[in-house]
Amino acid sequence: SMAIIYGVFSASNLLSPSVVAIGGPQLSMVFSGIFYSLYIAVFIQPSTWAFYTASVFIGIAAAVLWTAQGNCLTVNSDENTIGRNSGIFWALLQSSLFFGNLYIYFAWQGKTYISESDRRTVFIALTVISLVGTVLFFLIRKQEDTKAPGEEDSTNEILGDSSSAQNKMMRAVTAFKKSIKLSFTKEILLLSVTTAYTGLELTFFSGVYGTCIGAVNRFGSEEKSLIGLSGIFIGVGEILGGGLFGLLSKNNCFGRNPVVMLGIIVHFVAFYLIFFNMPNDAPIAPMEGTDRVAYMIPSKEVAVFCSFLLGLGDSCFNTQLLSILGFLYSEDSAPAFAIFKFVQSICAAVAFFYSNYFLLQWQLLIMVVVGFFGTITFFTVEWEAAAALAARGSDYSSI
Repeated sequence: SMAIIYGVFSASNLLSPSVVAIGGPQLSMVFSGIFYSLYIAVFIQPSTWAFYTASVFIGIAAAVLWTAQGNCLTVNSDENTIGRNSGIFWALLQSSLFFGNLYIYFAWQGKTYISESDRRTVFIALTVISLVGTVLFFLIRKQEDTKAPGEEDSTNEILGDSSSAQNKMMRAVTAFKKSIKLSFTKEILLLSVTTAYTGLELTFFSGVYGTCIGAVNRFGSEEKSLIGLSGIFIGVGEILGGGLFGLLSKNNCFGRNPVVMLGIIVHFVAFYLIFFNMPNDAPIAPMEGTDRVAYMIPSKEVAVFCSFLLGLGDSCFNTQLLSILGFLYSEDSAPAFAIFKFVQSICAAVAFFYSNYFLLQWQLLIMVVVGFFGTITFFTVEWEAAAALAARGSDYSSI
């Protein structure tokens, strides 16, 4: 399912700006949300054909949803508020990690078998919550609601006001051409290295690290419940980072670079501790788990602390990537966010593939190398953005 989702997701990002150009960000989010709800509903009474079919549709929906919400975030922000709004958005997005895992940790604690009733209770609740969230997309203000009377629409070229089929088709083609054109600009190519890193570490903290924790037999009977606890602390790190950087963005006179620097330092500390705490064969251990020991006796406290660090570092990178994309491409936000998710999903899919074969040390080494170069390329783009802002006579601290 994950392979199908990420494969379709990657390909669909090429066309998602055209879909957003035709339907607008609000309707695009509503229809994408419906497919998300259908995917969740499949688990109420699962069947193989419905599961794989829903995986295809949610891959398409994910590409459209990410592009549309990036566009919506941008058109409802300016250079003074994009950093704050990106942080708030990320904190709200990642709150699901905290509340979802918290429920599972307490509701399923001590259970070795998940009954049909348990499964249905969870997925019926999630389906209802998802549908409510989708309906709430209708309440998001449209761009014209935020403009002064007579103000020009900076994204008319993409979104347009005409409803004619010809104009919609022209906007779709224009959006697709802009996506291809933006893909080869210097800024996007440099940011793609940073984006690639977020894809690799996304796979690691969302799939690989939980697998490692569950495979360590020395954690005893708590090894499975620790997976839920790990997810909770990843969520705490994500929410704390998103909220903190959103609130501090107005008072940050140094721009985005210090936040990204904090992110890479936090991740390097996490990788170092994981390397010492987790057995090398943990990602590829059999169902029976592994009895091996790394360079220290596996510690539950260190394992959970590393989960927090992984979440905090991830929020550093993603909030600043969302912020700089919205700042640099305020008039081409849909194609820019589509490229961002395209690169990220491709790298996540690659990482999901090699995570089944590579020992833990090699997976950590790949992330260290890509993260190091991704940080440097982000710095380069941010310095150029600061220079452009100074040339316009704006205050750099406002970003």
